[in-house]
Amino acid sequence: MRRLFLSVLMLFFVQTLFAQGSEIAAEEEQAEIKTPAILQRVNVERDERLDKMLNWHIENNKNRNGIDGYRVEIFFSSDMNAKEKAFDKKVEFLSKYPDYNVHVKFVAPNFRVRVGDFRTKNEAWKLYEKIKDDYRAAFVVKDKINFPVLNPIDYE
Repeated sequence: MRRLFLSVLMLFFVQTLFAQGSEIAAEEEQAEIKTPAILQRVNVERDERLDKMLNWHIENNKNRNGIDGYRVEIFFSSDMNAKEKAFDKKVEFLSKYPDYNVHVKFVAPNFRVRVGDFRTKNEAWKLYEKIKDDYRAAFVVKDKINFPVLNPIDYE
């Protein structure tokens, strides 16, 4: 029993030695990664792995082309003239509620008209409650939404 314990302990020790060797190689690869513009202006001492994670996160978000959120779907149809109906519904909605973004999407076989870019379901429900009398077929859906516009903070 003692030999088994010692052999397992030695295997674990050898494994950690090899893992540290591969970690050093990975750190050398990280030196090639460029630092994001926001961190170039700030002098912060940090681990290089943080830069790698931040670059991965930035690239991943660029590839996703949006974030998870909610919209209110006010129209969908697969008729022969569904595209025209969808754009008419978009114009109609914007004439009544010009403050919201309206998106026309084609998800086979339907054209869909979705409204808003909400981070939470509660925000989408507020719009739903506001428009439910005008659009009886409206409902809240989970969707990829556009990134929110961030206004720069001016401290001076």
